[in-house]
Amino acid sequence: MSAFVDRVTVHVKGGDGGNGASSIKREKYKPLAGPDGGDGGDGGSVIMVADPNANSLLDYRFAPHRSAGAGTMGLGGDKDGSRGADLTLPVPVGTVVFAAVGREGEPKKRGERLADLNHPGDRFVVAQGGAGGLGNRSLANRTRRAPGFALLGEPGEERDVMLELKSIADVALVGFPSAGKSSLVAAMSSAKPKIADYPFTTLVPNLGVVQAGAERFTMADVPGLIPGASQGKGLGLEFLRHIERTEVVAHVIDCATLEPGRDPLSDYRAIEAELARYADRLELPLGAIPIAERPRVIVLNKADVPEARELAEFVRPEFERMGHQVFIVSTASHAGLKELGFHLAELVGRLRARIEAQAAAEEEGRVVIRPLEDRSRRRRRDDFTGAFHVERQQDQAGGRWFVVTGAKPERWVRQTNFDNDEAVGYLADRLAKLGVEDELRKVGARAGDEVRIGTGRDQVAFDWDPTIAAGAEMLDGTPMASRGKDLRLEEVETRTHRRTNSERRAEYHRMMDARQAVRQAMAAEREAGHWADPSVDDDPEDREGLVGKALHAGRSDDEDGAADDKADRG
Repeated sequence: MSAFVDRVTVHVKGGDGGNGASSIKREKYKPLAGPDGGDGGDGGSVIMVADPNANSLLDYRFAPHRSAGAGTMGLGGDKDGSRGADLTLPVPVGTVVFAAVGREGEPKKRGERLADLNHPGDRFVVAQGGAGGLGNRSLANRTRRAPGFALLGEPGEERDVMLELKSIADVALVGFPSAGKSSLVAAMSSAKPKIADYPFTTLVPNLGVVQAGAERFTMADVPGLIPGASQGKGLGLEFLRHIERTEVVAHVIDCATLEPGRDPLSDYRAIEAELARYADRLELPLGAIPIAERPRVIVLNKADVPEARELAEFVRPEFERMGHQVFIVSTASHAGLKELGFHLAELVGRLRARIEAQAAAEEEGRVVIRPLEDRSRRRRRDDFTGAFHVERQQDQAGGRWFVVTGAKPERWVRQTNFDNDEAVGYLADRLAKLGVEDELRKVGARAGDEVRIGTGRDQVAFDWDPTIAAGAEMLDGTPMASRGKDLRLEEVETRTHRRTNSERRAEYHRMMDARQAVRQAMAAEREAGHWADPSVDDDPEDREGLVGKALHAGRSDDEDGAADDKADRG
């Protein structure tokens, strides 16, 4: 079995974020020290890196499922969870990452191109780790002093991607099967490709490094092409993507073939026709030269056969009139290989400089703005817009429901622990503040209608009841204090609260108004003669005193008179 794999589908998953913790600090002499639940750790990400030491995607064929580490849960005592470990996947230089599309259980097809790792060290985050949930310490604020809930960690990104390897070579050898391409690579480099005397011996591309004086370049042997390859004949165009990044196209033509209807000129035209059809679907990297504009070099092979040399000398002027450089070589005797190597090295050197200048010019014309990445504050940064959409749906039986979709509502649903009534109420507050309830009213939702938030497996359904204020009642309608408040903390607050200037001013005015009222009452009593003469007893029965009021409470005036007469007789 071949050890070369240039296309594979991989299932990647970022690590899940850890859940936040709900905890109250307990310390001696400080029974109400406030919430101290830590935040959950972020999940690790799956990162692909272009590694010069990797030369195949074989490892991912036998292990296609890759997952990063999950974040740990937060704990009490202000202890945040640890972050999950990133998973780094080395891929060969020249690997292109595509989204894999298709229904579950069916072969995946290539979708949108996500990244092109064509330089050593290029990195791409293929699956982002989930953010850790906030603990009740982070959820506390001035109005929500003691949250009794925490947020759940978000699941990591999960997706299927297709990896395609497009070899980084300077010269591509194209031609019919058994034209001697593999023999040419073996003769000019130290590579040892499989060589045999039957067509389609080469089933995978072979790379070889050629040293020509002080210059060095790489040569790729593309499996043989035949007329109709673009329609799937032979090996099709399966491996032609390996010439997308080459600077020079070298036609290796078999001048000793005995097949009827074949000659060097017809072979050349057939291969060029297949390349032209392939060029229409080609995605060129930045600064690359289109295939039609790349220089061609004609290599007339097998000149060690006398009839082949005569044919090569005969057709050489025809290729030169087309503007191509022609070399007559023999891989068996190595005739002409030295001249071919030096010419290819010179041509590759000129094209490298041209491509670098062109890529630099195009790169300079593009303005790329990248935000600074601060992982310690990534949780605080909200990359989700507040846009959402409410759609009314109905089945054939007449049943109706409303579906709410949007980045923020779906994210909030994933963060909510539906076993905690206070957490569910917090979700209701957030949705109401975002305007979801107002939008539901606009589209005709009524109390008791089914509302679904999200899509797929994360969808949550509930009966909508807009009459219940989310911050004042429990889910069963039981009245409660405002969410996140503890009456014990409120009592402590009244004793330890530091008054503001306005509060001090209002209290001062109340005190001065009370003093003024007392002065006015005392002045009124003086004007009425009270306390004017100490010898006069204004209340001999002590009816206005504390004891007198208690004795005479509940008696009528007649009863009081009778009691006075009885006292006089005694």
